Amino acid sequence: MGSGHEDRSSPRRKNQKLRPFQRFQSTPPNRNHSRNQTMFWLMHISSSTRMDSETLLKRDRLALFVFALLLLSMGKRPASADQPPTMEDCEPKACGNGLMISFPFWLAEQQPSFCGYPLFKVTCKNGSYSPVLDFVDHQFYVLNIFYDNRSFLLTATETSDDPCTIPYSNITSTSALYPLGVSTANNYIFFLVNCTSDRLDYTRINCGQNWAYYGRKYNSATVDLNGTGCALVIVPVIANPASIDHDYLQLFRSGFLLNWTSSDCPECTRSGGRCGFNETLGRLMCICRDQIHPFSCALFVFYKHRKKQQFYPSSKSLFRSASSNPYLKDPEMSDNHFQTHLFSYAELQEATNDFDASKELGDGGFCTVYKGKLQDGRTVAVKRLYENNYRRFEQFMNEIAILSRLRHQNLVNLYGCTSRHSQGLLLVYEFVSNGTVADHLHGYRASEGILTWPMRLRIAMETADALAYLHAVNPPIIHRDVKTSNILLDSSFHVKVADFGLSRPFSTDVTHISTAPQGTPGYLDPEYHRCYQLTDKSDVYSFGVVLVELISSKPAVDINRDRSEINLSSMAITMIQNGELEKLVDAGLGCQSDEATRKMITMTAELAFRCLQADGDMRPTIKEVLEELRAIEFEWFKVGKKAQHGGENGDDAKLLKNTAPLSPDSVMRNWYSSSTTPHTSK
Repeated sequence: MGSGHEDRSSPRRKNQKLRPFQRFQSTPPNRNHSRNQTMFWLMHISSSTRMDSETLLKRDRLALFVFALLLLSMGKRPASADQPPTMEDCEPKACGNGLMISFPFWLAEQQPSFCGYPLFKVTCKNGSYSPVLDFVDHQFYVLNIFYDNRSFLLTATETSDDPCTIPYSNITSTSALYPLGVSTANNYIFFLVNCTSDRLDYTRINCGQNWAYYGRKYNSATVDLNGTGCALVIVPVIANPASIDHDYLQLFRSGFLLNWTSSDCPECTRSGGRCGFNETLGRLMCICRDQIHPFSCALFVFYKHRKKQQFYPSSKSLFRSASSNPYLKDPEMSDNHFQTHLFSYAELQEATNDFDASKELGDGGFCTVYKGKLQDGRTVAVKRLYENNYRRFEQFMNEIAILSRLRHQNLVNLYGCTSRHSQGLLLVYEFVSNGTVADHLHGYRASEGILTWPMRLRIAMETADALAYLHAVNPPIIHRDVKTSNILLDSSFHVKVADFGLSRPFSTDVTHISTAPQGTPGYLDPEYHRCYQLTDKSDVYSFGVVLVELISSKPAVDINRDRSEINLSSMAITMIQNGELEKLVDAGLGCQSDEATRKMITMTAELAFRCLQADGDMRPTIKEVLEELRAIEFEWFKVGKKAQHGGENGDDAKLLKNTAPLSPDSVMRNWYSSSTTPHTSK
């Protein structure tokens, strides 16, 4: 592993074939040789850290000049032939009830189509109180948008006061909804339509000759339809059905919550750009002040990189630079300019009811995590470290040093800590309500079956995005303990990567760090274990194990499996190489019945296989992993779009039959009233 960067990029290595899938195709390079040379030269200029101020100034001016020449040589690449996109084109706009519309949504007739995803087009009609979204050949009012949680509340436009208004058909597969998904925050009411016999156990809806009934449910339990002749329709509603006895129309009007699983291009927004979508190329674009870029505003990033260099002068300064931070009064901790709040031990003792066992959220090898409530009303997670020795203190300081400086939507937020001189070492985090990915895949919540394939793909993307952010800061940070039990899920099932006790910063001018292996069995990079050398590719290996867990719903290590399959990564590599992927995949994901799901899972398995290579140089970088996951997402996006425009001949548009129980991740499609003509407006 001491080969350095030159070895990683050698032609011999890159030309070696790793992929066991004959149909797998890699993305062709999209940059010419001269631009690569120029960019490499710029990166080389920026690599030095030991320069005086005059040399730094000259270097910056020279690099900026060459960078400007590069931008001029690239020219502008407009999204359309008519005019190049500008940031002003996609300025957020208010609609109807004052709701702000911004990416991934866009306003038809007021904004160009590149301002958002095609399926997120909304119209602001005169006299309409809310924006209108066209979705699965139907129209919905958008009541509210929660950008932070990537969710929005909507209701059907055709609901009326007619007591015979019932949903008569719906979409049965989640692939047709992509990149949207039904939020798990919804409750469900269900309808039994066109029954041939009476159902005394449900509330009857008087609709002439049509026998219709409805009830309510709170989970994915299947309704027994044997011998009834009924067709089943399940409708999500955000309101609690128990609070509204028989007024199901009022439940409809309360609306239901959808999540979007598509990327929000954080690299672009962090660099000062505005997200857009190039439908011709089928990918995100970053709209900057000067022109468009694939991922971020490069010129802005260049200045931001210099600013980060001043903030993180070296890896040593992560622990030793001086500070005037007013929050911390502990003299030993204030030397580290950690910008975090200092809690008293008594305050956290009170918040957790004296660390009551009933408040425990989890128990690790060297800590216990408790749920608590602060005096200001915030619900928090309090990590209590055992053994107040040097190693525990080092991990304690490590988490503070890293999380107090970093801000990313998929990293857990650190609220504060106690002094090292207090009665115990305590760390206070935001409370993340939906447990860990491990809980849902093969833990105590696995039986709930909440994590559909689109949700798992989104979890993979958000985790990769968080790791790519860690690897991109200066100095880069290696997490060292990437695993599904350290990937938390919030109320909307978005990722929060946690547990940075083992994480390490390392300088960009070295290829690895020599250190004794630490981490979790089943996730440890074999090269790290063999050579005691830690690199960014160690996180990539661990993430490969996470990908296999998402595909298989199996734990990373299981001593109850056959000896050759105890380690999940070994099992996955063997099965993939032998063309036995179907034995690995969780049957509950619908891989056997849905071609789109099978294709996406196969592509993800290919990516996992590359991440799990024993030789670290053969693995992709985490940024390359993220881009491939985005490509997989877009492939699904195209399939979902095709399904939505497939008309009544598509499987997803068929009327529900009692032979095919409906998934709870579904949404009503057409509203039907027996006393009137069925709604057909679009």
